[in-house]
Amino acid sequence: MTSGVPAIRFEDVWKVYRMGKIEFPALRGVTLSIESGDFVAIVGPSGSGKSTLLHIAGALDKPTRGRVLIDGIDVSVLNDAELSRLRNRTIGFVFQAYNLIPRLTAKQNVELPLMLRGVPPGEREELAAKMLELVGLSSKLNNKPTELSGGEQQRVAIARAVVTNPKILLCDEPTGNLDSKSAEDVMNVIKDINKRYGSTVVVVTHNMEIAESARRVIRLKDGMVYEGA
Repeated sequence: MTSGVPAIRFEDVWKVYRMGKIEFPALRGVTLSIESGDFVAIVGPSGSGKSTLLHIAGALDKPTRGRVLIDGIDVSVLNDAELSRLRNRTIGFVFQAYNLIPRLTAKQNVELPLMLRGVPPGEREELAAKMLELVGLSSKLNNKPTELSGGEQQRVAIARAVVTNPKILLCDEPTGNLDSKSAEDVMNVIKDINKRYGSTVVVVTHNMEIAESARRVIRLKDGMVYEGA
């Protein structure tokens, strides 16, 4: 399901962190394309640059040098307001830690990105309920995070990420805090979203079983792609 324009394009991307006079390269000249509608897993040992790559792909961080295009847009030319708009309208994020707001119900958590878009309350509620039904939580709309299991909280986080119908879904260790059954349930939801909506899905994971369920695996080592580019 490709549009001709890659969903994400890295061109000789470097990311170097500095502590005083010491430099720590996290990415070293990464060049790769992820096509629209693809389902990609990014794997590699700790410190290989996986999360850094994902954060740059989501316009949460900027490369030290090189060029990043998201849905054909060169993000280096965007100001902060334009970057925020790109993230809100094009990208959904799922993190290992869920990042739900404890005082809000599942439905209210899912509504948050729609509030930022100015979607009217009635429409927000309807869309949030629909997404929670999609992830198998239609009976938990009014439960707060503390009343949900880890797997259920992650499914709420996925519903929140996709309620805006993003073109790109970025997942950073989405099953890292889950038992094997919950991890399988969460990955089945992510795969269903990829198939149902054609969203480009990128999953960072240490779990090779999960990685092998993707259509393409990109392997990083020492900040460089050594397989799958």
